[in-house]
Amino acid sequence: HEDADLIVIDKPAGMVVHPAPGSPSGTLVNALLHHCGDSLSGIGGARRPGIVHRIDKDTSGLLVVAKTTRAHHALAEQFAAHTVHRHYLAVAHGRPDAADPRLRGVPGVAFEPGGTLRIATGLDRHRTDRQRQAVTFTGGRAAVTRARVVQGFGEPAAACLLECWLETGRTHQIRVHLAHAGHGLIGDPVYGGQRKLGPRAVGPAAAAAAAAFPRQALHAATLGFTHPVTGQSMHFAAPMPADLAALVAVLRGGA
Repeated sequence: HEDADLIVIDKPAGMVVHPAPGSPSGTLVNALLHHCGDSLSGIGGARRPGIVHRIDKDTSGLLVVAKTTRAHHALAEQFAAHTVHRHYLAVAHGRPDAADPRLRGVPGVAFEPGGTLRIATGLDRHRTDRQRQAVTFTGGRAAVTRARVVQGFGEPAAACLLECWLETGRTHQIRVHLAHAGHGLIGDPVYGGQRKLGPRAVGPAAAAAAAAFPRQALHAATLGFTHPVTGQSMHFAAPMPADLAALVAVLRGGA
């Protein structure tokens, strides 16, 4: 979607949002500058024009970008007030269950009515690896993630498709929070650990597909906000990209 004030993009996995050391070109910002010219909001500076929020390089899905200063301010206020609706699809190890006694002992993890998993912690830079985020309960920035199981795969509770939604939007939030709860994302090279799906649990084809999945299995599927100029309620949905849809399909087949 594009209008005079903003543009909504379905970012492919593998594309960096803005230039940084090691990624000077081929970024979303480079593409936006080519497409929009000088019309992007300049609030983010030369390296981040129009960028109100971001998703990780290897996460696919929806982003809104401001084309005017007015739109940038108004969208930033909505993100700060946590009124932007963002839902993600994720494929995770295990299957969160309110009856699981292990989860009852994990700090910051609780279940709400209807079986919704709620994870509330602080997030801060990892003490020894500055490229990573870490859960903290002393300081850091408050972060709240909710998730519900869409479908389970394999037995016993080998993996699942989750719908996740953010109350806050911190760096790597879903990935860190699900790993903290013991349900790290399949394919996540930073927070997923060495965990693998067993062929007996999900079938040989599904186990092989999960082991070979080259990125964190995370997709920003829906995005909703109020148009910063017209006041219209805006809602967008992006289907799972081919790689993630293929992973889910083979897991379903093995289940």
